[in-house]
Amino acid sequence: MNNQTMAKTFGWMFIGLLVTFITGYVISMNPNMLLNVMSTTGLILIVIIEFALVIFLSARITKTKPITAKISFLLYSFVSGLTFSSIFVVYEITSIMFVFLITAILFAVMAAIGAFTKVDLTKMGTYLFMALLGVILCTIVNIFLNSPSFDLIISIVVILIFIGFTAYDVQKIKNLSEMNLIAEDNLAIYGALELYLDYINLFLHLLRFFGNNNDN
Repeated sequence: MNNQTMAKTFGWMFIGLLVTFITGYVISMNPNMLLNVMSTTGLILIVIIEFALVIFLSARITKTKPITAKISFLLYSFVSGLTFSSIFVVYEITSIMFVFLITAILFAVMAAIGAFTKVDLTKMGTYLFMALLGVILCTIVNIFLNSPSFDLIISIVVILIFIGFTAYDVQKIKNLSEMNLIAEDNLAIYGALELYLDYINLFLHLLRFFGNNNDN
């Protein structure tokens, strides 16, 4: 395993998370900006930008310049931070920090498993992706059912899925670094995005269980 590549990957993931949380906190402190971000138009625009950036980074990671990949990742982290502003309104800041710590510990354990296990996790990735598609379908169905208990089950399943994805993605990045198919800086950004998404999804769904609502 290329330790330098993995160090860069986790470094960029941390920077992305920092950008997201700082952006979210700053926006939450400005009511006018918060209203604009949470408007229907604002949310649709954010989703389109996020989707476009993920597709770009995934499809062009072997061809794009390192500086372009880095800027795209930071832009994605910033745009995600816009929607993250809502959690600072809904949940207490101490609660958010507590869940962030829980997520960090859980993420670190699964990342270590992915990095050092001798078991090939390639097939697990296929099953996890199929499970994720099933969860997305169930989420759409529950929009019409509006069942709190079903929603709770979905959150538990999502947590389990991204626990698995964390180990799988770390092993995938390790394998890619050993193949030398992608330039080191670009692979670090690609890996950072993958792990960033795993972390964010874990954090958001753990927050639903352990987060304390803001009474103010």
